[in-house]
Amino acid sequence: MSAPLASEQIRVRGTVQGVGFRPTVARLARAMALKGWVRNDAEGVLITLVGDAEQREQFVDALMGNLPPLARVDDLERRPIDVPDRFPGEDFRIIKSEGGRNQTPITPDAAACPDCVEEVRNPLDRRYRYPFTNCTHCGPRYTIITAMPYDRPQTSMAGFPMCATCAAEYEDEADRRYHAQPIACHVCGPKARLIRLDGRASSFATLSMMDDVDAGGSLLMNGEVLTAKGLGGYQLLTDATKDAGVARIREGKQRPDKPLALLARDLDIIRKYCHVSDDEAQALQSPANPIVLLDIKEDGAAVSALVAPGQKTLGFMLPSTPMHHLMLRRMKRPVVCTSGNASGAPQCIDDDRLVDELGKITDWALVHNRAITARVDDSVVRRIAGEIRILRRARGYAPTPMPLPAGFEEAPSVLAVGAQLKSTVCVLQDGVTVLSPYIGELDHPQTQQAWADTIQRLQDLTGHQPERVAADMHPGYFATENADGFGLPVEHVQHHHAHIAACLAENDHPLDAPPVLGIALDGLGFGDDGTLWGAELLRADYRQAVRLGGLQATPLLGGDRAAREPWRNLYAQLAALPELMEHFDDVDAIRDLKARPLRLLDAALAAKINCPPASSAGRLFDAVAAAIGLHRERISYEGQAAIALEGAVDPDALGLVGYPLDLSVVNDRIVISTAPLWAGLMTDLRAKRPTGVIAARFHRGLADAIVAAAGWARRDHTVAALSGGVWQNRILTELVATRLAETGWSVKLHRLLPPNDECIALGQAIVAAARAISRRT
Repeated sequence: MSAPLASEQIRVRGTVQGVGFRPTVARLARAMALKGWVRNDAEGVLITLVGDAEQREQFVDALMGNLPPLARVDDLERRPIDVPDRFPGEDFRIIKSEGGRNQTPITPDAAACPDCVEEVRNPLDRRYRYPFTNCTHCGPRYTIITAMPYDRPQTSMAGFPMCATCAAEYEDEADRRYHAQPIACHVCGPKARLIRLDGRASSFATLSMMDDVDAGGSLLMNGEVLTAKGLGGYQLLTDATKDAGVARIREGKQRPDKPLALLARDLDIIRKYCHVSDDEAQALQSPANPIVLLDIKEDGAAVSALVAPGQKTLGFMLPSTPMHHLMLRRMKRPVVCTSGNASGAPQCIDDDRLVDELGKITDWALVHNRAITARVDDSVVRRIAGEIRILRRARGYAPTPMPLPAGFEEAPSVLAVGAQLKSTVCVLQDGVTVLSPYIGELDHPQTQQAWADTIQRLQDLTGHQPERVAADMHPGYFATENADGFGLPVEHVQHHHAHIAACLAENDHPLDAPPVLGIALDGLGFGDDGTLWGAELLRADYRQAVRLGGLQATPLLGGDRAAREPWRNLYAQLAALPELMEHFDDVDAIRDLKARPLRLLDAALAAKINCPPASSAGRLFDAVAAAIGLHRERISYEGQAAIALEGAVDPDALGLVGYPLDLSVVNDRIVISTAPLWAGLMTDLRAKRPTGVIAARFHRGLADAIVAAAGWARRDHTVAALSGGVWQNRILTELVATRLAETGWSVKLHRLLPPNDECIALGQAIVAAARAISRRT
């Protein structure tokens, strides 16, 4: 009897189902004359491979080098097996899937691939101008799924039976639409329709000789405001070069200042307005299709001044769906493309709510009859410190799972409920974390409902059964208040500890590795001593974080009003420096403060009434912005003054000496005092030095102080992990990260997760898991 054939089984885990992975395996195996089979199961994909060792090595190399566009391999295990010398079957096969409790990840939505775009543009193709064209390389996933596993009956495509031609493509292993669940065409799929929201009769024939989608494009070319049903919700669009439409969107959304995202037909149009590097172009054209923050060309074309008032960057994206490609085919100018919602409310996804929520903003809607099962906003990225980094993780990126670092193999199942602002939720189970898409601010009742819906959806889709809940320590957070409602033990995690833990997890820092120096800079977080923190140096691992120091606390004059009125933070800084205020009483910022009711404010400070101390980096940025006249009176969105301060920096002035900050050690903690910077800043204001120089010297001085404080705190640390919303500031991040690396630190930054509070839920989950593991051992 002949010896068994050389063979092995290959277990593949990751994003490997519904993305064309099995056909790729089969095609490569057949090309190499290998036998065996491939199938889906609850863990991912299982491959049995029969052939000599050299061929099998070549196969694995070829597979990893030729993954389908949406596939991601998190783990690949190989083990030898014996098979009979007469292995059944003449060719490599794709065989029937096996069931079991689902452990496969949910695939995010993906932008239309080049092949599908080419088809909808080709008059000879049967999908010419079909706005819902997709294949295994692109199209909706998370926003149409209703249950796992990901099969058509468990999506919002269930009500659209495939025609015979689509069914043949679906069953053809050689076709790129093999098992593409949203497959459709003009005959059997969803339909787009242009309607008027005011109830008046309309006909697209008056706007286009093509179809309703093209008629929507005509409206944009004519400067109208149009709402269109995107992948994750309704969007508001208008010509970005015309003030009237942009103003109507701002008024309707109650969004007076916050920059609006832009959509352009192609890269050539974007390059007329902004500088685009190679990696930024790659991000724009990637399947994730994010909004990319780009530097404006000083001598380039201009959009309406209402799009991004006072900004040096514009947020651009390319079309995400065939519908967007078709709608913009004749549009040679960028259009505003922003979420369809009023300020603070979640994005509209329900057709029956369309008129009530958006009818006052626009008269026209491009709708379709495929339901959106999950609300997902557009993602935002920016090039910082040499890499593209995510600032808002939503469509295209979420809810891609993240494997847990080494040491978490026995982690319990955890539900983390996140923070108050930039809310997300996270489930931890089976060796991975799944972070939800961006939800929003939990001050709004509709967003609170969206938070609850997102938790239920993630648990249903992942089969998640939590053993404990993780929440922030802040007693006033909506998520924290509702954590007890799950009837499970609650682990409260300090806000900045969660920030640093999320950064460590993203960078695959092992559970039992030595503690790191965490540098957390943000607006506010509830400290474990009951005070408000916001610029902290922490000795941190996953289990605990010890505060080593940070910014000296400054009163939040007026409590929550300090976050909305930057002048309050300026006075809180200067009230402790009365001699400086007298000496510089001819400076505009000081004159402005002295015109205010200072006796009342001083009385409140003396009596400590509604002015809790806070070591907030965000409020320091607000104070400096107010001093140089940037949004001194009031801001209309979170971080507006700080963003303006970063935008004001003259890059050529970053080589100047920064304003000094004082470092001292009190009770074995490093304290960074801001008092010394104000004399230098006021001197520059009196001398009428350019705003760009003053902003640059502040950034340089703060960066120097952070690096110096890190040097004091170094002790046995070799790793510095940076997290918190302030690290969205490109200038500060690059200054600090560069200087830390030059002085021997291994610097960990966020890349796949936003550094802001969107990462808090993942940090909460992993801290709770680490503590549970410790309690078991």
